[in-house]
Amino acid sequence: MDEKGPFQGVRVRIAPSPTGDPHVGTASMTLFNYVFAKRHGGKFVLRIEDTDLTRSTRESEEAIFRELRWFGLKWDEGPDVGGPYAPYRQSERVDIYKQHARQLVDKGEAYHCFCTPERLEQVRKAQQAAKQNPAYDGQCRRLPREDAEARVKAGERHVIRLAVPDDGETTFSDRLRGNITFPNAQIDDQVLLKSDGFPTYHLANVVDDHLMKISHVIRAEEWLSSTPKHVLLYKAFGWDMPTFVHMPILRNPKRGKISKRDGVDYFAISFYRKQGYLPEALANFLGLMGGSLESGEEVFDVDTMARGFSWDRVKTTAPVFDLEKLEWLNGVYIRSLTPDQLTDRLLAGYTKRTAEDRVRLVKIAPLVKERLKTLSEFDDMTT
Repeated sequence: MDEKGPFQGVRVRIAPSPTGDPHVGTASMTLFNYVFAKRHGGKFVLRIEDTDLTRSTRESEEAIFRELRWFGLKWDEGPDVGGPYAPYRQSERVDIYKQHARQLVDKGEAYHCFCTPERLEQVRKAQQAAKQNPAYDGQCRRLPREDAEARVKAGERHVIRLAVPDDGETTFSDRLRGNITFPNAQIDDQVLLKSDGFPTYHLANVVDDHLMKISHVIRAEEWLSSTPKHVLLYKAFGWDMPTFVHMPILRNPKRGKISKRDGVDYFAISFYRKQGYLPEALANFLGLMGGSLESGEEVFDVDTMARGFSWDRVKTTAPVFDLEKLEWLNGVYIRSLTPDQLTDRLLAGYTKRTAEDRVRLVKIAPLVKERLKTLSEFDDMTT
């Protein structure tokens, strides 16, 4: 099947927000975007979505770079390596979003909203009392254009909202799930540009994906409910839409969200790095969680996964994050290392020994590697 659609070639991206420790869900999306691009000779882009000023931090952004570099899948374009569509940090692209929001207002596809937080709260409470879904009631949508422009020029605080059709449906095709339809009555007149001049996620995401020529939006299924909003934005701008692919979310053995247990964040990539899981083992594991090879083999590297990659073998049911399976795979990869390779890994922060002990470590490594599940166990086994 032709995966290019209306685009010149395959271009995919991951777009994490720097609002906390990057998690294995980010690693999983990185993997599937990477192997799909590699399979089709495409480009893999890293974009930082940092328009949430209250939550985004530079420390979290640095953690994204650190953990994804450890994971070992290199991006072709990004804030740190540049590229033809720079800048790749959304906080440096605010003027672009303002221009595009204004375009939609000029086309009649969006409008200025002057409602105060107090009024919006009153509307929300009234809707709750009437057992209605909370949504903007469209009051400012009915304002004459000239009146709205005059209030903007006078400096009145406002946002810009998308004018969602009152009736009809919005349908899009998902590569894994087929056609999905949402009644427009269930889609709010979403805010595109906030009163501080910064875009919401929805506007920035669509504008950047278009300008960066992203051909496939491969992301977690939690974004399915946002996709009709994005589809309406593409239509409002008159742009070709990318192919949407919504991957299932990883679950814990009880089918719940993977989260902290006993003060340990099992969802953070840093947990696996610090415990001495090998990045290639984690990639193999996440590949198994999302799909399978045609051969049915369980141990494979990223290049092998890319060569045989097909959406037809990607699961839509939520995979269970089985830590015991990951430990087994990690042991397989540890046992495949030569004594010199294992010593290099251990000296990268998993042993109290130093480079001066290298000769001895090379001799000891083969004696214990059959029992190692993680690199962090080495010192306990050899002291």
